[in-house]
Amino acid sequence: MATTPFSSAHRLYVKSLYRRMLKNELDWVVRRDIWRGRALMIRAEFERNRDVHDPRALAQIFEKAEAELAERQHPDPYIPPAMPGGTKWERNIPPTIAPLYDHIAEGHH
Repeated sequence: MATTPFSSAHRLYVKSLYRRMLKNELDWVVRRDIWRGRALMIRAEFERNRDVHDPRALAQIFEKAEAELAERQHPDPYIPPAMPGGTKWERNIPPTIAPLYDHIAEGHH
């Protein structure tokens, strides 16, 4: 079994950074055919830095990537309509099943 020099926290951070960059590009470009080209460019950038094992060099790469992401952050990101903050969030909520007034708890029969 091959061992990797990086922890699972490092791998999770890289995945998170990759996903955030993809999502940010999707906020800027709605058409998937155009977005796909940009996604491939992001993937190529990650692949280019795949074999970097020096912690200091990695820290610089991550710092540069985070700064680039912060600089390109969309001012009004896309939120799916049914998700919290979306246009349909909590619209037409079904009524609760519980009784409005619990007569048994109040002692009335």
